[in-house]
Parts: sequence; structure tokens; C-alpha cells
Amino acid sequence: MDFDEINRILEMVREHELSEFELEREGFKIKIKKGMLVNASTPFAVPMVQQAAPAVAQASAGTPPPLEAVPSSMPPSSDEVDFAIVKSPIVGTFFRSAEPGAAAFVDVGTTVKKGQVLCIIEAMKLMNEIDSEYEGDVVKIYVENGQPVQYGERLFAIKPNV
Repeated sequence: MDFDEINRILEMVREHELSEFELEREGFKIKIKKGMLVNASTPFAVPMVQQAAPAVAQASAGTPPPLEAVPSSMPPSSDEVDFAIVKSPIVGTFFRSAEPGAAAFVDVGTTVKKGQVLCIIEAMKLMNEIDSEYEGDVVKIYVENGQPVQYGERLFAIKPNV
């Protein structure tokens, strides 16, 4: 894989706003993840390229499978229209509890109050508590524990109390 091919992949990742991309072919593996650029003049998410160790060559010497682009976030379905959606205010790692093995702050079915902690997002070794802006019942948790999240990504759906 040459530099031009890597640049085309990076352009595709930017164009389709992918948060993660991985490609393995002919003894080469590349993994791209978006992270936070630590530069005060450009505080936005940029792709970081991490090259893994060479992979074992594929058994067939045919052409590699075509690349598929999948959007990082999907529009809400019609049954989510009546829900309040809590979105990530930062880029980081999503945690449902304060420490490993501890009970989750909230589960599906939990009734939450305004200001109640829903989760923690770790960003640059800082733990940021994400509080509910709504009162109601948690009906959906979009992110798995320990998964990376992007700015504006959906975290929870809450059915507001009337």
C-alpha cells in the first residue's frame, strides 16, 4: 500500500464521517480511529492513523474485497421521535459506572431526575460526568460500556415525564 492509497482512505473516512475504519489485505493492515487533536488553535476531531503489524497473506491471491462506507450515526427511527435524546458533549470513552465492577449509573427502565449522573466520558485521562437534562424513564442506551464516542453521538433516549 502506498502513500496515495492511504490518502484516499483518509479522504473516504473524512467524507463519510467514519469514527473508525480498518482494512487488511495482502500482508498489510491499517486501522484508523478519530481522536481529539490536542492543539488549542484547532480543537476538532481528526483521524489518527495506527499501522498494525503485517497480517498473514490471504490464501487467495484475488482482488481484495471492496471497501464499504457506513455512516457513524443513523437518523432516529419513528418510534424515537417522542424521546429526549442525550448526546455526547465531548469525544472520549463511554463508561456506564464509576469503576469496573460497580453498578451502572442507570439502566433501561431507570427513572432519572434532572441533574442525575447518567454516565462518565473519559477524555484525556479526565472523567467527565454526564448529567441528565431531562426527567423521565431511560428507554434506550445506544453505546456499550468502554466504547469510544464522538461529539454529538447519541448516548441515551429518555421518555420525558408529562
